[in-house]
Amino acid sequence: MKINTADVEEVIKPIGKTDLIYGVEDRPPFKDAIFAAIQHLLAIFVAIITPPLIIAGALKFDLETTSFLVSMALFSSGIATFIQCRKVGPFGCGLLCIQGTSFSFIGPIISAGFAGGLPLIFGVTIAAAPIEMIISRMFKYMRKIITPLVSGIVVMLIGLSLIKVGITACGGGYGAMDNGTFGSMQNIGVAATVLLSVLFFNRCKNKYLRMSSIILGLIIGYALAYSIGMVDFSAASSQSLSGINIPTPFKYGLDFNFSSFIALGLVYMITAIEATGDVTANSMISGLPIEGEKYVKRVSGGVLADGFTSVIAGVFNSFPTSIFAQNNGLIQLTGVASRYVGYLIAGMLVVLGLFPFVGTIFSLMPDPVLGGATLLMFGTVAAAGVRIVASQEIDRKATLVLAVSLSLGLGVELMPAILETAPESIKGIFSSGITTGGVAAILSNILIRVKEEKTEEA
Repeated sequence: MKINTADVEEVIKPIGKTDLIYGVEDRPPFKDAIFAAIQHLLAIFVAIITPPLIIAGALKFDLETTSFLVSMALFSSGIATFIQCRKVGPFGCGLLCIQGTSFSFIGPIISAGFAGGLPLIFGVTIAAAPIEMIISRMFKYMRKIITPLVSGIVVMLIGLSLIKVGITACGGGYGAMDNGTFGSMQNIGVAATVLLSVLFFNRCKNKYLRMSSIILGLIIGYALAYSIGMVDFSAASSQSLSGINIPTPFKYGLDFNFSSFIALGLVYMITAIEATGDVTANSMISGLPIEGEKYVKRVSGGVLADGFTSVIAGVFNSFPTSIFAQNNGLIQLTGVASRYVGYLIAGMLVVLGLFPFVGTIFSLMPDPVLGGATLLMFGTVAAAGVRIVASQEIDRKATLVLAVSLSLGLGVELMPAILETAPESIKGIFSSGITTGGVAAILSNILIRVKEEKTEEA
């Protein structure tokens, strides 16, 4: 899941004349290209490193493992961005489309991690990714199953379920739960400082401060946490702060179970819908047509790459990637839609991923610092889902689908003990509220529509 998905609607203008300085196929001078690339990097950097930090914190990985996962998230995101922008064979949309580690998979991945650790996570990441690749080739049929109502419900559940993760980090994380400091005024104070800082910069009139609001909030929170003794740099070895990370395929091995496969597979289905919307929005902002054979080929290639690059991410010990929607707004703000800028962004991400100190510095970040920023991000994700649902006609059928999906999805999140006596296979699939609510949304939407069609025929 991307941050500020709903903002796409606000930055789209009618096709025709555009305010672009450089179009998709233009090659800007290096100074202009690097300036635009740095702005995109500031907008996506925190979003890329946050999922591995949250997952590692929930599964209580050590500093070395957490640092490596952060580095590989940056490395894999760089490769994925290059493929999207460059368009390699049928893979990629050929636009300035930035791709990075997705928020949408955090819940199912944490569940898979508890069931089988990193081997299972990377195994099902690779095994389930072809689902999105297949959808890219039969999208017009899947649209009848995964409607905007279903997509909106799933996005809403993703945001609502992640809020629990964010508030846990604000209180000090799982480590604080173990040592009895969870919810201390120190932890809450640091998280609140970050949250207020992000809100302050986000409301500034200066567009560069707005675009950098999250990373500025993290810097302020990190500095505050360090000043009050919450950061222990002695925990980092000299090796983790120097040298180069060598990307090692299948470093942690691979594993598989059907329950985790189903859980991630459902999110891949929804991600395919999101990727289609993101490529469409990007095309409109870039002044390209959103109908016809070229458009269909562009969208199909973008969604295909969305799934394929998740396979690459799994191979290099990282988590599923998806297209970031917030960069569409940056294209309009900067007037630069050149896909060649994407090559620079991809190169920056790969280089950052190769240096261990980048991952180590962020891995040492106290949970309340990260929690203060992510709480707002996750709330934005939930709000995006609400907007998608609200854009549809909420008739009796939609109300029933909403009621069933939210009741079951949030019910599992709020009372996980309901599955305590269920078989392990069932527990593995439905322990995530995202999966439970998503399956309920798809099935109820199909069944209620079929019943209505039969009633109309009678």
